[in-house]
Amino acid sequence: MSKKKGRDISGIIVIDKPLGLSSNQVLQRVKRIYGARKAGHTGALDPLASGVLPICLGEATKFSQLLLDSDKAYDTTARLGEVRSTGDAEGEVFRTAEVPALTAGQVEAVLSRFRGEVEQVPPMFSALKMDGKPLYELARQGMSEAEMRAVAEKKRRTITISELTLNDQRERELDLSVRCSKGTYIRTLVEDIGAAIGCGAYVSHLHRTGCGPYHSGQMISPEALEQLAEQNCTDGVQDYSELDALLLPPHTAIPDWPEVALPLAEAAKMLLGQTIKTGLGDATSVQLWAVESGVRQMIGIGCIEGGVIRARRLMQVTLPQL
Repeated sequence: MSKKKGRDISGIIVIDKPLGLSSNQVLQRVKRIYGARKAGHTGALDPLASGVLPICLGEATKFSQLLLDSDKAYDTTARLGEVRSTGDAEGEVFRTAEVPALTAGQVEAVLSRFRGEVEQVPPMFSALKMDGKPLYELARQGMSEAEMRAVAEKKRRTITISELTLNDQRERELDLSVRCSKGTYIRTLVEDIGAAIGCGAYVSHLHRTGCGPYHSGQMISPEALEQLAEQNCTDGVQDYSELDALLLPPHTAIPDWPEVALPLAEAAKMLLGQTIKTGLGDATSVQLWAVESGVRQMIGIGCIEGGVIRARRLMQVTLPQL
């Protein structure tokens, strides 16, 4: 059996996902640039969306699910007066309506209804599955709007909108900033706001500005990465040093988790699957670090229960010999 090709490089790079590409296309592009053996993204963005897309390489992929479960932030534009099949600019126009003259106060009164915990019905054009099939496949089978909504209704869920701000208002458009919990569909939020106004709405622009602790100020474009790779390639031999310097350490995905420092001997036991006794109080989520004689190396994440440290996810690391 042949070994998988690629470098065992670990870290997180915050990509500025361009319009027109799927998240997986961007993932494969970054994986190729880095020559990485293993890579994963942290929550898909639609091809019509841009912005923050953290890509995890190597051992950092063990933190992908934590970022999938984290809060997200978006800037979006709601185009008023139309309801579309996909909830965005690509969809078929289901119906149109006159847009009422709205004051900022009236818009704010509507937005206030969508802050906090709210119920959402996912859009039909989503990757959620019904009877083993993604909803977007069912939606493309010629269902009527009523049939599509009946299927999506079965996937109703409660999400949290922690921030919803009106940034700008034009005759037929609202520019909004949103911070929300995992599983929130901005297309559905915009549709629901349009329904509350009484004229319908769809997403004409969507840009993610934050994913967990990562933000737009940390982004780099795939094009910039490719240019850097080209500048550091001589006679077909790639120098990865400048690319690797851009990678953020895996622990930056969980900056608020408390750290547990373990002597090398105890860290080695944990890497073998053993538990460690401790006098520390209970904690549901902790970073596990090997710390001794100038050595400081993350070995995974875990929890503390009843005076015992247990590992939840361990990284493939080699501890130094003292």
